Amino acid sequence: MAPGAGYSFRYYESYIAAGGVPVSVTLPLRKEQYVSDYLFPFFSNMIPEGANRKMICRALRIDEKDLFGVLYAMAGKDTIGAVNVRRIA
Repeated sequence: MAPGAGYSFRYYESYIAAGGVPVSVTLPLRKEQYVSDYLFPFFSNMIPEGANRKMICRALRIDEKDLFGVLYAMAGKDTIGAVNVRRIA
């Protein structure tokens, strides 16, 4: 998604109930969904930068500005811990 397209993040209630820890200090545990016009820093830090991003975008035919597209393409291959990335239509 391009900036302004809208992003959301939500912890599963079962994760909170099981005593899960926040994925980031900027995303403390809560039941309510987080919403932003821009990709959350926690997720943007999971995206390759520079020449690596260019190579991946070229190979997968993804616009370099489509941060979620790059994240989503990489999510099935390399994610951090219990974090899942999904596109919700």
